[in-house]
Amino acid sequence: MKKIILLLIFIFITLMNTRSQTFYSDPFAHTFSIVARDPVTGEMGVAVQSHWFSVGSIVSWGEAGVGVVATQSFVNPSFGILGLELLKAGKSPQEAVDNLISSDEGRDVRQLAILDSKGRTAVYTGKNCIPDAGDINKENYSVQANLMLNDKVWPAMSKAFEESTGSLPERMITALEAAQNVGGDIRGKQSASMLVVKGVSTGKVWEDRTIDLRVEDHTEPIQELKRLLKVYRAYEHMNKGDLAIEKKDMELAMKEYSAAEEMFPENVEMKFWHAVSLANNNKLEEALPMLKDVFSKDMNWKTLIERLPKAGLLKVEDLNKILEGVSR
Repeated sequence: MKKIILLLIFIFITLMNTRSQTFYSDPFAHTFSIVARDPVTGEMGVAVQSHWFSVGSIVSWGEAGVGVVATQSFVNPSFGILGLELLKAGKSPQEAVDNLISSDEGRDVRQLAILDSKGRTAVYTGKNCIPDAGDINKENYSVQANLMLNDKVWPAMSKAFEESTGSLPERMITALEAAQNVGGDIRGKQSASMLVVKGVSTGKVWEDRTIDLRVEDHTEPIQELKRLLKVYRAYEHMNKGDLAIEKKDMELAMKEYSAAEEMFPENVEMKFWHAVSLANNNKLEEALPMLKDVFSKDMNWKTLIERLPKAGLLKVEDLNKILEGVSR
C-alpha cells in the first residue's frame, strides 16, 4: 500500500512541476518561520510572519499525528499536502524534503521545512533565495528565513526558542519576536499566523487542530498574534465553563468563567457568564453589580438572561430578583 501511495505522490509531483515550469508565477511569500514540537505534549506547530498579505494561508500546513510543514520564499503550495502525505507513507522528514525538492524545477528559490511527530526535522534553502536567507534545524524544531534585513534573524529565533519555557504556542511567539527584534523582514511587517496540531490524532479533525490563528493585515502582526493567543487562552476557560454547565457543575463553571474574565475584564460576554455562574452558585449579590454593568453596555444581555431559565442555564427561584436588582 505504501508503494502505491508513493507512486501516486510521485506522479502528482511530476504533474505539478510540469505545470509550473515558470515557477516565478507561484505565490510570493518571503518570510521567517518556525516549525516545532513539544516533546512533553507531542503538540506540533508552525508560526510565521511576513510583509505579505495572509501569509498563513499558503505557508503553514499540519496534521495531527503526522507532522507540520512550512513552505515559503517563492512558495510551492503543493509541498504542504505532499509533504504530509510522504510522512504518512513512512518517509522521514529528510526523505520527504529530498523527494519534493529533487523533482521541483523551482528548487533554487524554494525554502521548505518539515517536522514529524517524532521530532525529526529537515530544512532546505534554495541557493537563489533572496538574501539574507538561511536556516537552523535541530531535534524538535527548525527555523528558516529569507529576504531578511540581516543574517541574525534565524540564529536569534533558534536561541530564543531554546531558552524559552512554557507551552509550545507561547514559545513559538517568543521566536517570532526575537526575529523581529534583530531586523526581521527587510520590507517590514504585515501578516502572521500560528497553527498547532495534536501529537496523536483522535480521528476528529475539529479536535486535532487545537490552534489556528491568523493576522492577515496589521501594522504589528506579531503583537496582534500574541494578543489573539491570549484571547484564545481566555476562551479555553470559557469553553471549560460551558462544559461544566453542561455537566451541571456550577462551581467549576464559576471558576472557569472567573479565570477567563480575569484575563479580559473588559470582555462583556465573559463578565456576563461569570455573573450567571455566580447566581447559579447562590451568590446573587456578587452577580448583580456585574450584570448591571453588562446591561448598561447592551440591553440585549438583559433579554438573553430572561431566556436562560427555560434553557436550564440559570437556576434562580425568582428571575425578578435579578431584574429588579440590576434596575436599582
